[in-house]
Formats: sequence, C-alpha cells, structure tokens
Amino acid sequence: MDTADQKSKGGMRWAIWSAVLVIAGIGAAAFVLSFAALQDLAIIAGTHPSLAWLFPVIVDGTIVQATMAVIVLGPNAPERSWFSRVLLVGAAVSVGSNAIHAYITGHGIGGAFMAAIPPLALLIDTHGLALLLRAAQRVSAPADPVDTVSEPADDPAPDVVPAVTTPAPALSPVHSFHTPPRTVAPLLPVAVPIPTGGN
Repeated sequence: MDTADQKSKGGMRWAIWSAVLVIAGIGAAAFVLSFAALQDLAIIAGTHPSLAWLFPVIVDGTIVQATMAVIVLGPNAPERSWFSRVLLVGAAVSVGSNAIHAYITGHGIGGAFMAAIPPLALLIDTHGLALLLRAAQRVSAPADPVDTVSEPADDPAPDVVPAVTTPAPALSPVHSFHTPPRTVAPLLPVAVPIPTGGN
C-alpha cells in the first residue's frame, strides 16, 4: 500500500470520527429540545403529565431505530427502503409536532420555524453520516483480484517446470457406457420328425 492510499484512508477515518462526534452532539441537543416540546405537546393534548414522556420516547425512539437500520443496511438491501420511509415519517412527525407546539404556545410562525430546525438538522446530518460511511467502505474495499495483473518474474527458479495438461480422450457417444454386442449364431433349420398314422 502506497502512502497516498494510507493518507486517503487516514483522512477518511478522521472524517468519519469527526462526523460521528458531530452527529452525537447534534443528536443529543435535538433530542433534548424535541423531547421537551413533544412532552409538553402531549400534556396540552390531554395526556396525563406522568405519562407524557412516553410520546417523545415513541417518536424519537422510532427515529433512532430507523436511523441505525438505514446506516447499517447496505444500499441494495430490500429492507433499507422500509426503514428509510419509517425514518422520513418519524422525522415528519417530530418536525411537525415541534412546529405545532411552538405555534400553539404563542410563538407564531417564526417560533414554529425555529422549533423545526433541530429535528431537520438531525435528519440531514444522519443522512450525511450514512453517505460518509458508504464512501469509507468503497475506499477501504480491497482491489478486485481480477483487475490485478501479476508481473512475470525476472529470474524464474530453474527447477520450476510448467505444468502440462493433456486433454482427456473423447468418448464415443454410442459405445461409451455400453458393453460390446455379443456374437449370436445364426438360426439353422432343424429336422423335426412328424408322426403319421401308418407303420
């Protein structure tokens, strides 16, 4: 491996870890803000205050689970499209609920727009992390052995003898799996005495 490949892989590793740290920070901040807004919205909607925390757990927990599935599954996995749809629906519920909470608590359209930013940022950064992980897999994938051409040795060993293969003899399709025919004696006429009524 040459130094250019090492630098590329090292840079990719650094970018991935940086992205993971950024995602973790944004995710924690977005989760706290969204959790508070969703919990308050559940209370406004009539949920008992002791149970209101379950609403943000359901919404944000679904987003976290779908996000992990989208990152882990490969781009060609048939299950990935399902989890992508779950992630989009969960993010829409979170964004909409945060905006509705800001609007009905008297913060107007501007407040609703501001409340929608954290879950949107989390969704965008998560998608960016998935793309970055996919790019890292392409960089770290080994070269295809079909594409590599081995160079002939300058000084081959004198005791190496190239292998010679001889083709197997072709079998006749008629007699390949049959025993040879047996010789049969021809039928000859045989004199058979026929009894008559006389002496």
